Amino acid sequence: MLHRYDWITWITVMFMVTPLLEAQYLRVSENNRFLVTRQGEPFFWLGDTGWEMLHRLDRTEMEHYLRNRAGKGFTVIQTVIVGELDGLTFPNMEGNLPFTDFDPEQPDEDYFTLVDYALEKAGEFGLVLALLPTWGRYVLPGSHPLEMDDPVFDPENAYVYGRFLGERYRNTPNIVWVLGGDWPAGPQIATWDALAKGLSDGEGGDGGEAVHPITYHPRGQQTSSTWLHNRNWLDFNMVQTGHQAPAFNVYDWIYSDYILDPVKPVINGEPAYEDIGIWFNPVNTRHDAYEVRRQAYWSVFAGAFGHTYGNNNIWQMNRDDGTGRIWPDRTWDRAVEQPGSGQMGHLRRLMESRPFLTRIPDQGILEAENPSHSTDHIRVTRDGNPGRQDATYIMAYLPYFRSFTINTSVIAGESLRVWWYDPRTGHAFPQGVFSNTGKYEFSNWSDLVRENQGGPDWVVVIDDASAGYPAPGR
Repeated sequence: MLHRYDWITWITVMFMVTPLLEAQYLRVSENNRFLVTRQGEPFFWLGDTGWEMLHRLDRTEMEHYLRNRAGKGFTVIQTVIVGELDGLTFPNMEGNLPFTDFDPEQPDEDYFTLVDYALEKAGEFGLVLALLPTWGRYVLPGSHPLEMDDPVFDPENAYVYGRFLGERYRNTPNIVWVLGGDWPAGPQIATWDALAKGLSDGEGGDGGEAVHPITYHPRGQQTSSTWLHNRNWLDFNMVQTGHQAPAFNVYDWIYSDYILDPVKPVINGEPAYEDIGIWFNPVNTRHDAYEVRRQAYWSVFAGAFGHTYGNNNIWQMNRDDGTGRIWPDRTWDRAVEQPGSGQMGHLRRLMESRPFLTRIPDQGILEAENPSHSTDHIRVTRDGNPGRQDATYIMAYLPYFRSFTINTSVIAGESLRVWWYDPRTGHAFPQGVFSNTGKYEFSNWSDLVRENQGGPDWVVVIDDASAGYPAPGR
């Protein structure tokens, strides 16, 4: 008889529609806008915040979780070696703590054997682990469980720990290092610099370069660029827009980092979680799949090279044991089937169905009224170069079915093929082929989409008909 996890996993694999990727090293693209494989192939970061996976799941559960996420099209799992939820003093599911005597210079081999297993198993499913060496709280004074005024990590032992990690995992391809952990970098920036140098020296030898990309995870409504944009070790910026009111202007946060000099890729590494209370408290109701979609498409269309999903029950790997935080309402193994996570794969497939490494944000071609801070804010992306008529497609995300006008003169082709893409289902409905008059106009009074067909949000995809692209998402 199949174990319950095995049965659910079998169903997931049977209906898997996104091919698994081969685990391989990642690097920043030549134009400094995206991540690519070592061979230069585009990599769409579709992350899940499985922060407590290494701390609160056993091997069987871990395999189920990773298989489920791969089956839904995720490419990255963001997780922590020294976890937020008492990860320094409460053992993992195999009874081990990360360090002997809480000393980062004395890593426990048995503990890191489970980290090894997670990386190997993730690699089998084509997943990258975005690994936080520690949660940010452990660099703070007073975080040490024995020496009450001291931090667990200081610049000296952070370097040693980073070097240990770099040497141990230099030949493991499916890693991105994420420093920080819900904390601003500024107050303890020397510790983060030391940890980054330790990673680089461990991977590349003294004075060498890291073989894995490095970024930084800040607190809510913060971005790594505030303190670290000009650090050589920071390969891309990470924003945490957080869990506040719906329709938060995540696009402004992404675009502000997108236009920085020097150019670096940017991603929203922690937007509003599905099923978390608005402003953390469910008395305000909970963020739902629609809000998750809206923040995802807003972020990517504003210039992010991918997106991270989160779920209030999954980040903490919630169990029926009374230890949950922030009012969870179901166990993690049931939460993995909530609708928002399944719908994230449609975003990845949409972006991968059109030229990827030449994509840019371009609000300038939107001619309709578009409030900058509103639930119905429209966001536009296309391929090509700013100010040039070299696009082969345009995508516009509509949070609601509403009137808008797009300047299509950026597409040089004489004919346009228009599709309506449903972010809930991944279905693409053809509107037809039209002459390229320089404008595409649409009215909310149209009955093109019927009440029971989908929505409320849609992506309008406008292709150069001569490009011969398949249906969006295919």
